[in-house]
Amino acid sequence: MSAPAVTRPAEDLPAPPPPLGRNRDYRMVWTGSAVSALGSSITSLAYPLLVLAATGSPTKAGLVGFANTLPNLALPLHAGVLVDRFDRKKLLILCDAVRALCLGSVGAALLLGHFWLWHVLTVCLIEGAFTVLAGIAGQAAIRNVVRREDLDRAFARSEARDRAAMVVGKPLGGLLLGVTRSLPFLADAASYLVSLAALLLVRRPFQTARTERPAEARQSAAAEIKEGVRWVLSQPFVRIASLLVAGSNLLFQALFLAVIVLLHQAHASDTAIGYVLAAAGVGGAAGSFCATWFRRRLPLAVVVIGANWIWALLVPLVGLTRSPLVIGATVAGLAFVGPVWNVAVEVYRLTITPDEIQGRTTSAVTLVAFGALPLGSLAGGLMLSHLSGRATVLWLSALMVLLALAATASKGVRTVAVPGRGHVRQEDTR
Repeated sequence: MSAPAVTRPAEDLPAPPPPLGRNRDYRMVWTGSAVSALGSSITSLAYPLLVLAATGSPTKAGLVGFANTLPNLALPLHAGVLVDRFDRKKLLILCDAVRALCLGSVGAALLLGHFWLWHVLTVCLIEGAFTVLAGIAGQAAIRNVVRREDLDRAFARSEARDRAAMVVGKPLGGLLLGVTRSLPFLADAASYLVSLAALLLVRRPFQTARTERPAEARQSAAAEIKEGVRWVLSQPFVRIASLLVAGSNLLFQALFLAVIVLLHQAHASDTAIGYVLAAAGVGGAAGSFCATWFRRRLPLAVVVIGANWIWALLVPLVGLTRSPLVIGATVAGLAFVGPVWNVAVEVYRLTITPDEIQGRTTSAVTLVAFGALPLGSLAGGLMLSHLSGRATVLWLSALMVLLALAATASKGVRTVAVPGRGHVRQEDTR
C-alpha cells in the first residue's frame, strides 16, 4: 500500500476569483496575450512572404508552415504531462523567453543581410514547440483565473483579442516586411517580452492545490498520458468535435496558403495581401462579440453542424474570383464562425474536465485537432505546385462538404449532454 497523500490545508487555498470586470489578474493575462498575439499575427504573414520572395517556391513557403505547426503533431501529449506536473505560470514565462530569443535571431540575421532557409525552418520548429506548450498551459490555467460563470465571456474576449490582433497584424506584417525584412521578426520578439512581463505581474496561481505524493506512488509519464487520452475517448462529443476540428484545420491551413499564392500571382502587393487576410480578423472579431449570445441560445449540436455547413458553402467562393475585395469578404465570413464554435465547444470541455487532468486532456485534444496543421501546410504547398490556385481551392471545397456531412451524420454531435444551470439536460437535434 502506498503512503497516504498530503494535501494543502483549506486556509492556504486562494480566494475565489473576482468578477471579470474587477479581475486584475485576468486583465494582465489578457493584455500580455494580446500583445503576443499581435506579434504572432505579424510573422504569420511575414514568414511565407519572406520565403516566397527569397526562393520563389510555394513548396518551400509551405514548409515554413509545416515546420511551425509540426510540434502540434509531435509534442502535445508530453506537454500536457508537464502542464499538470509543474507550475503553469513558470512554464508560460519560459515559453515566452525562448520564443523571444528565437524570433530575435531571425530578425538579427536579416538585419545583417543573411537569409538561410534552414535557420528559418529551425526557428519555426522551436517556436512552434513552445507555442504548443504555452497553448496547453494557458488553456489549463484559465479556469483558475476566472470564475466558472465567467468562462464563456473570458473565452469570447480571448477570441476577440486574437481576431483583433489578426486585423492589425496581417497588414502590419506586410507593411513592416516592405520597410525591411527584419522588422516583423524583431517586433514579434518584443511582443513575447511584453507577454512575459505581464505574466510576472499575475498574483493568482494557475492551478488548484496539488496532492503531494511520495515518489514511489507517482505515475510514469506514459501512465499519465494514458489517463488523459482515456478521458477524452470516454467523451463522445469531445472526441468527435476534435476530429472535426482536425479536418477543418487541415483544410483552412491549406486554404490560407492558397489565398496568399492566388493574390501573389495576381500581382497584389504584400500590404494588400495583408489587408485581405486581415479581413479574417474582422470577421473573427465580430464572431467573438456574438459567441456568448450564440452559446447561450443555440444547442451545442446546432453550433457544430451549422458551422461546418457555413464553411462548406463559403470556401468555394475563394476559388471563383481573383478580386481581393470578394476574397477578403469570404475570408471574413469563414472567420466569423470560428469563435462561435470555439467558445461553445471549449467552454463545454473545460467545464466537464477535472482540473488535475486539464493539461493532459487539453493535450490529447490538441494532438488530434491541431496535429493536422502541419499536414495542411504541406498538402497546400504540394497541391499548389501541381494544380492551379483555383483547382486547389475547389478540391478543398469538396473535402469541406464531406466534413459537413460527417458532422451531420454523427450521433455523438446530434445528441450531447451539456451542463445547464444546476442540472444536465440532454440535447437531440434530430
